[in-house]
Amino acid sequence: MALSLLRLTGRRCLCVRLGPGLSTQHAVSKATTAKEEMAQFWDKNTQSKRPLSPHLTIYQWSLPMMMSISHRGTGVAMSLGVSLFGLSALVLPGHFADYLDLIRSLSLGPALIYSAKFALAFPLTFHTWNGIRHLAWDMGKGLKIPQVYQSGVVVLILTVLSSVGIAAM
Repeated sequence: MALSLLRLTGRRCLCVRLGPGLSTQHAVSKATTAKEEMAQFWDKNTQSKRPLSPHLTIYQWSLPMMMSISHRGTGVAMSLGVSLFGLSALVLPGHFADYLDLIRSLSLGPALIYSAKFALAFPLTFHTWNGIRHLAWDMGKGLKIPQVYQSGVVVLILTVLSSVGIAAM
C-alpha cells in the first residue's frame, strides 16, 4: 500500500515537473498492440518507398568481428553445456564413473577420443584467452587497430596450442 502511494505521488510530481508538453497524456495509447504498431510501421515504410537497411551485408568481415561473435557463442555454449551436464547429473541414474565405463566399453579409437577432447577444450581455452584480452582492453591496453589484430592472432595461436595440450592429457 505504501509503495503504491509512493509511486502515485512520484508520478504526479514528475508530471508536474515535466509540464504539460511531456506528460504521459501524449504517450501511445494502450489500445494498440505491438503487432498493430509494427504493421503501421511497415505500411508507412512501404508507402514512402524507403529501402531496407542492408546491415550485415554491407560490412566486410574482420578478425575482431568474428572473434567477438565467437566469444559470445562460446560463452553461451559453455553455459548451456554446464547446465545440461548438471541437470543430467541430477536426473540420470547411476554415477559418473558408470558413464565413463560405458564410454570405455565402446572401444572408440584414439583419434576419435582425441578429437572429442579437443572439441571440448577449444571453446574453453578460446573463451579464456579472449577474456584475458578483453581484460587488457578494460585496462586501456591494446586498443589501437593493429594491436587489436595482433592480439587476436595471439589469442588464436594460444587457443590452438592450449587445446592441443589439454586434449593430449
